[in-house]
Amino acid sequence: MTQREERSDAELLAATAGDPSTFATFYRRYERRVLAYMRRRLRDPELAADLTSEVFARALEHAGSFDADRSTRDAGAWLFAIAHNVLVTSIRRRKVADDARRRLGMMTPLVLDDEALARVDALASGPEDLTELLSELPPAQRDAIAAHVLDERSYTEIAAELRCSPLVVRKRVSRGLAVLRFQMEGTS
Repeated sequence: MTQREERSDAELLAATAGDPSTFATFYRRYERRVLAYMRRRLRDPELAADLTSEVFARALEHAGSFDADRSTRDAGAWLFAIAHNVLVTSIRRRKVADDARRRLGMMTPLVLDDEALARVDALASGPEDLTELLSELPPAQRDAIAAHVLDERSYTEIAAELRCSPLVVRKRVSRGLAVLRFQMEGTS
């Protein structure tokens, strides 16, 4: 393992300002997951690849602004918040958002041949098939994650339905996501 690979996500993002090549390690850690996120929601591999590149362009553009000490979320959650925003913006505009790629001068057209499309599908549906991993979680954690992460419902709404406190739901989601993260890291 190289020295870069041993760094935390937050350290990699902080180092990107002085050494943009450091971002490549962060990219490699999350490429598959962000692409899978997009692919599962869009069902179009070319669009998923376009939006994934925009997510990483925005992350690169704003890497220096991520502050682990002030942030309420880790770097992975920060990246997926960007992914969510890129996806929502794209759906709202009914076109691929490419603002960050334009600002960074990364406008080489993305052309995917059959082999590249197959790679996108393979990355998005690799061994960490979400339904399989979710099925291995305790039902309370699985249901909380499905409601909050997949259905994008609030902790308060879920808690009212389950007749528990939002803190209990938050803990179930947090613990379940920690298990999923561990499982996904073990398969990549």
